[in-house]
Amino acid sequence: MLNAEALYLELLKGVKALLNADTRLVGITSGGAWLAERLQSDLQLPGKPGVISSAMHRDDFSQRGMVSGSGGQTALDFDVNGAEIILLDDVLYTGRTIRAVVNELFDFGRPSAVKLAVLVDRGGRELPIQPDFAAARVALPATQQLELARSATGAFSFNVEG
Repeated sequence: MLNAEALYLELLKGVKALLNADTRLVGITSGGAWLAERLQSDLQLPGKPGVISSAMHRDDFSQRGMVSGSGGQTALDFDVNGAEIILLDDVLYTGRTIRAVVNELFDFGRPSAVKLAVLVDRGGRELPIQPDFAAARVALPATQQLELARSATGAFSFNVEG
Protein backbone atom coordinates (compact mmCIF):
# COMPACT_ATOMS: atom_id res chain seq x y z
CA MET A 1 0.00 0.00 0.00
CA LEU A 2 1.20 3.48 -0.84
CA ASN A 3 1.97 5.81 2.05
CA ALA A 4 0.46 9.15 0.99
CA GLU A 5 2.15 11.12 3.76
CA ALA A 6 5.61 9.79 2.83
CA LEU A 7 4.92 10.57 -0.82
CA TYR A 8 3.80 14.08 0.14
CA LEU A 9 7.23 14.69 1.70
CA GLU A 10 8.85 13.63 -1.60
CA LEU A 11 6.48 15.93 -3.49
CA LEU A 12 7.44 18.78 -1.15
CA LYS A 13 11.12 18.31 -2.03
CA GLY A 14 10.37 18.04 -5.74
CA VAL A 15 8.20 21.14 -5.86
CA LYS A 16 10.76 23.10 -3.85
CA ALA A 17 13.36 22.26 -6.52
CA LEU A 18 11.00 23.53 -9.28
CA LEU A 19 10.25 26.87 -7.60
CA ASN A 20 11.54 30.27 -8.64
CA ALA A 21 10.54 33.83 -7.71
CA ASP A 22 7.64 33.95 -10.22
CA THR A 23 6.19 30.50 -9.52
CA ARG A 24 2.56 30.10 -8.57
CA LEU A 25 1.04 26.83 -7.33
CA VAL A 26 -2.23 25.72 -8.90
CA GLY A 27 -3.99 22.59 -7.67
CA ILE A 28 -6.43 20.57 -9.73
CA THR A 29 -9.71 19.93 -7.87
CA SER A 30 -9.93 18.16 -5.54
CA GLY A 31 -6.81 16.19 -4.56
CA GLY A 32 -4.41 18.52 -6.35
CA ALA A 33 -6.03 21.52 -4.65
CA TRP A 34 -5.47 19.87 -1.26
CA LEU A 35 -1.82 19.32 -2.16
CA ALA A 36 -1.38 22.92 -3.36
CA GLU A 37 -2.92 24.28 -0.17
CA ARG A 38 -0.59 22.28 2.07
CA LEU A 39 2.48 22.95 -0.10
CA GLN A 40 1.74 26.69 -0.10
CA SER A 41 1.79 26.61 3.70
CA ASP A 42 4.76 24.25 4.14
CA LEU A 43 6.87 26.20 1.63
CA GLN A 44 5.81 29.48 3.31
CA LEU A 45 4.76 31.02 0.00
CA PRO A 46 2.79 34.28 0.11
CA GLY A 47 -0.87 34.43 -0.86
CA LYS A 48 -3.16 31.56 -1.68
CA PRO A 49 -2.59 28.83 -4.23
CA GLY A 50 -4.78 28.72 -7.30
CA VAL A 51 -7.46 26.09 -7.75
CA ILE A 52 -8.43 24.87 -11.20
CA SER A 53 -11.21 22.63 -12.45
CA SER A 54 -11.15 20.41 -15.52
CA ALA A 55 -14.95 20.24 -15.73
CA MET A 56 -15.63 22.72 -18.53
CA HIS A 57 -12.91 21.48 -20.90
CA ARG A 58 -13.21 17.70 -20.50
CA ASP A 59 -13.49 15.72 -23.73
CA ASP A 60 -16.02 13.44 -22.01
CA PHE A 61 -18.21 16.23 -20.59
CA SER A 62 -21.25 15.04 -22.55
CA GLN A 63 -21.00 11.63 -20.83
CA ARG A 64 -19.81 12.71 -17.36
CA GLY A 65 -21.30 16.15 -16.87
CA MET A 66 -20.31 17.85 -13.63
CA VAL A 67 -19.18 14.78 -11.69
CA SER A 68 -17.62 14.82 -8.26
CA GLY A 69 -13.89 15.47 -8.36
CA SER A 70 -13.86 17.20 -11.73
CA GLY A 71 -16.28 19.91 -10.64
CA GLY A 72 -15.61 22.81 -8.34
CA GLN A 73 -14.76 26.33 -9.30
CA THR A 74 -11.56 27.66 -10.79
CA ALA A 75 -10.10 30.37 -8.55
CA LEU A 76 -6.90 32.05 -9.74
CA ASP A 77 -6.39 35.15 -7.57
CA PHE A 78 -3.30 36.29 -9.47
CA ASP A 79 -2.36 37.40 -12.97
CA VAL A 80 -1.69 34.28 -15.04
CA ASN A 81 0.07 36.31 -17.75
CA GLY A 82 3.82 35.82 -17.44
CA ALA A 83 3.57 33.65 -14.32
CA GLU A 84 5.34 30.34 -14.03
CA ILE A 85 2.74 27.79 -12.97
CA ILE A 86 3.25 24.49 -11.21
CA LEU A 87 0.12 22.41 -11.74
CA LEU A 88 -0.42 19.91 -8.95
CA ASP A 89 -2.43 16.72 -9.17
CA ASP A 90 -2.80 13.70 -6.93
CA VAL A 91 -2.83 10.91 -9.54
CA LEU A 92 -1.78 11.19 -13.18
CA TYR A 93 -3.33 8.54 -15.40
CA THR A 94 -4.50 9.10 -19.00
CA GLY A 95 -3.47 12.76 -19.24
CA ARG A 96 -6.93 13.92 -20.26
CA THR A 97 -7.55 15.89 -17.06
CA ILE A 98 -4.24 17.72 -17.54
CA ARG A 99 -5.18 18.61 -21.13
CA ALA A 100 -8.50 20.00 -19.94
CA VAL A 101 -6.86 21.97 -17.13
CA VAL A 102 -4.27 23.53 -19.46
CA ASN A 103 -7.14 24.69 -21.70
CA GLU A 104 -8.86 26.19 -18.65
CA LEU A 105 -5.63 27.86 -17.51
CA PHE A 106 -5.13 29.55 -20.89
CA ASP A 107 -8.67 30.96 -20.65
CA PHE A 108 -7.20 33.14 -17.86
CA GLY A 109 -4.05 34.27 -19.67
CA ARG A 110 -0.71 33.17 -21.04
CA PRO A 111 1.73 31.89 -18.42
CA SER A 112 5.47 31.95 -19.16
CA ALA A 113 5.71 28.24 -18.34
CA VAL A 114 3.57 25.41 -17.00
CA LYS A 115 5.12 22.51 -15.09
CA LEU A 116 3.36 19.45 -13.73
CA ALA A 117 4.04 17.82 -10.36
CA VAL A 118 2.06 14.80 -9.20
CA LEU A 119 1.92 12.63 -6.13
CA VAL A 120 1.55 9.41 -8.16
CA ASP A 121 2.08 8.66 -11.85
CA ARG A 122 0.21 5.44 -12.54
CA GLY A 123 1.04 5.23 -16.27
CA GLY A 124 -1.67 4.42 -18.78
CA ARG A 125 -1.23 7.62 -20.76
CA GLU A 126 -3.56 8.28 -23.70
CA LEU A 127 -2.01 11.68 -24.47
CA PRO A 128 1.65 12.78 -24.69
CA ILE A 129 1.69 14.37 -21.23
CA GLN A 130 4.43 13.69 -18.67
CA PRO A 131 5.06 15.14 -15.21
CA ASP A 132 8.10 17.28 -14.45
CA PHE A 133 8.08 15.60 -11.04
CA ALA A 134 6.32 12.50 -9.69
CA ALA A 135 6.76 11.40 -6.08
CA ALA A 136 6.04 7.80 -7.13
CA ARG A 137 5.36 5.73 -10.23
CA VAL A 138 3.11 2.71 -9.81
CA ALA A 139 1.43 0.25 -12.13
CA LEU A 140 -2.22 -0.48 -11.47
CA PRO A 141 -4.71 -2.49 -13.51
CA ALA A 142 -7.06 -0.34 -15.58
CA THR A 143 -9.93 -1.72 -13.48
CA GLN A 144 -8.58 -0.05 -10.32
CA GLN A 145 -8.86 3.57 -9.29
CA LEU A 146 -6.45 5.33 -6.95
CA GLU A 147 -7.86 8.33 -5.12
CA LEU A 148 -6.31 10.68 -2.59
CA ALA A 149 -8.26 11.19 0.64
CA ARG A 150 -7.78 13.85 3.31
CA SER A 151 -8.72 13.44 6.96
CA ALA A 152 -10.25 16.14 9.14
CA THR A 153 -6.73 16.87 10.46
CA GLY A 154 -5.35 17.29 6.93
CA ALA A 155 -3.47 13.97 6.74
CA PHE A 156 -3.38 12.28 3.34
CA SER A 157 -4.15 8.65 2.55
CA PHE A 158 -5.11 6.66 -0.54
CA ASN A 159 -8.28 4.78 -1.40
CA VAL A 160 -7.98 2.00 -3.97
CA GLU A 161 -11.21 0.92 -5.63
CA GLY A 162 -11.99 -1.79 -8.14
